[in-house]
Amino acid sequence: MTDPPYTPSVNPLARLLEGADGVVERLRAHAANQAAHRADARAEVEPYHPRKLELTVTELIDETSTTKTLRLRRAAGGSLPPFRAGQYLSLDVQVGDIHTNRAFSISSSPTRRDHYDLTVRRLPGGLVSNYLLDEVSIGDRFTSGGPMGTFTHDPLFHGDDLVFLAGGSGVAPAMSMIREIVELGLPRRMTLLYGSRRSDDIIFQDELEAIERQHPNIVVHHILAQADPGWTGAVKPLNAPLIVKLAAPLAGRMTYVCGPAYKYPYLVGELESLGLPGRRIRMEANYVAKSPPDTPDWPSGVDPTGAVTVSVRGGKSFQMPRGRELIYALEENGMPPAASCRSGECGDCRVKVCSGEVVHAEEARLRTSDRRFGYAHSCVAYPLTDIEVDFQPGNYF
Repeated sequence: MTDPPYTPSVNPLARLLEGADGVVERLRAHAANQAAHRADARAEVEPYHPRKLELTVTELIDETSTTKTLRLRRAAGGSLPPFRAGQYLSLDVQVGDIHTNRAFSISSSPTRRDHYDLTVRRLPGGLVSNYLLDEVSIGDRFTSGGPMGTFTHDPLFHGDDLVFLAGGSGVAPAMSMIREIVELGLPRRMTLLYGSRRSDDIIFQDELEAIERQHPNIVVHHILAQADPGWTGAVKPLNAPLIVKLAAPLAGRMTYVCGPAYKYPYLVGELESLGLPGRRIRMEANYVAKSPPDTPDWPSGVDPTGAVTVSVRGGKSFQMPRGRELIYALEENGMPPAASCRSGECGDCRVKVCSGEVVHAEEARLRTSDRRFGYAHSCVAYPLTDIEVDFQPGNYF
């Protein structure tokens, strides 16, 4: 199949510019001389940005009592698609009868193309994290999309002196960045402020200590929620005075934040109180959004536990509580939409709201077209009323 010939469109305002007609004629002449373009771009892109990857678990690495790293290699063998330190994989998982997926930051270095490491920490009551930690064995296979995300270092705009605030498994993207710096010998400095619950729950502790001893451009400060006996390091809260003490000065340095989402507003406030502008603060987006009624747009007096009916065109109807993310209810009823970040940013999980009303968490990154044509990002959308939705189910497996 070939693409139709290119025909340049002309904005009426362009006619006001001197020489516009000549430019348009040259574009038309150029288009007429071009051979028909075959739609083969997908074949060129696929090795680097595949729609689906088939992966096999080849190692399970115990990091702490609550955390493991799953080492994944290509099921068919060979190199994996390249990625940038800080990106994530959206891993497709089946737990019982539920088809779902979750985003996990890649903790391995982008210099290693033979495997991806996903570092998973137990989330109390977590459907997927508990499954991955308790049920997965070496040899198990998973499907994922290609690496995604924009939580990466840009050497042109971010500079070479960085600060990273991490909490829990939020250290995974920081670890990928640090490993890249070390393995490539990059002239880049990173100061990591890493919060953990206890000293025995610090992920990558031994490796971080070894790196810090051997590489003076990597500085690591551990902050515990509560001091253990014999602990001589910092203790939370990670507030502005402690940030200044451990990482100052901040002026001109890019600061990355990755950890529990509910702490983001607090940490951003502390950083801004130190004079750090918003453009110098980068936050990882593949996290769980705030639930009603904590999300700012939740209507006053509306009970989030009240039941509403969801009808899916071409599917079935079911009831769900208003305060539950729409995507989870769809998955639990056997109609999973496609999804990746699950935090409202990427838009993969969009569904068209044909009738009824939904409210979004503040993390939703709705496009102008979403608002105009009535699309919701189901991972951060909550139905206020009975709704009817239409979407193409996700092909997870």
